[in-house]
Amino acid sequence: MPTAQTMTPQQACENILIGEKRYNTERSVLRSENAIIDRLLTRGLELKSAYGELYEKLHSRPPALRVLLGLLLSTAAFWSPEKIAKSRDRRDELIETNRQIGRKAAELAQLLEQRTWLHETSGFSSRTHYHVCDVIEAAAGNHSLFNAYVKDRLDALCGQFDLKYWPSPDQLVRALAADANSATLEATDPLTRAASTGTRPSRTDFFKALFAAIEENSTQSGGPLPEDFRLSDGALASLANCALGLGPDELADSTYVKRLRQRLRDK
Repeated sequence: MPTAQTMTPQQACENILIGEKRYNTERSVLRSENAIIDRLLTRGLELKSAYGELYEKLHSRPPALRVLLGLLLSTAAFWSPEKIAKSRDRRDELIETNRQIGRKAAELAQLLEQRTWLHETSGFSSRTHYHVCDVIEAAAGNHSLFNAYVKDRLDALCGQFDLKYWPSPDQLVRALAADANSATLEATDPLTRAASTGTRPSRTDFFKALFAAIEENSTQSGGPLPEDFRLSDGALASLANCALGLGPDELADSTYVKRLRQRLRDK
C-alpha cells in the first residue's frame, strides 16, 4: 500500500471507501451503502478531479474527509430520487390517514354518545365501558409495566373521584378527532425537510438533502467540516452522478448545480 507521502488524493479517498465497505461487510450492515461504494470505485476516473478537491480541502482536518464521504454514501443510499419519492408518498399517506382518523373518530364519538343516551332512556343496558378508567384498563390488558406500576394508582384515583370528574369515552374520542383534524405536518429531521420542500420529486431533492447533511456536520453545528467548506459545482455534480449511478442521458453538470445553488440562495 502506498505510504501517506506518496498516496494520491484518489487513493486516499478510495481507501476510506474500501475501509467503510470492509467494516460494513464484516458486520453485515449498510448493504445499500456498500452498493454506493461499488459505484464510486467503478467510476473512479470520473471522480479524480472531485477527489482531488476533497483531499485538498479536508485532508488536513481529520476526520473531515471520512465524514464527508460518509455523508455522500448515506445521502445517496437513503435520499436517492427513488427513496425521496417514496418518502413523499408516505407523507401524503400520513395526511390522508389523519383525515380518515378525524372523520371516523367523529363518527365513533357520535355513536358512543348515542349509546349513552340509549342506556339512560331505553330501560336497557349493554354493560359496556362508560368510564374512561375502564377503557384504559381494558386497553392495557396484560401490559406488564402498566399492571406493575400504574394500575393500582389509577384504581385509587378513579375511586377518589367519581364519574363527573372524568371525560366520557365519547369526549375522549372527540379529542382524538380534533387532534387529527388540526394536525400540521412537519419533517422530523433536516434532511427530510430539505428533500421534500419542492412541489414534485426530482434530482434536485438529493442535492438539497446533501447540502443539509453537510451543514448539519459543519463546525457551526458541532461537526468536523469547516464552516466555510464549499465544494465546486463540478465536484458536486461528479459525486452525485457517480453515487446515484446516473447514466449518460441523466448526468448533472456544473451549470445545473450552479443554477440550483442560485435558486436556493434566492429563496
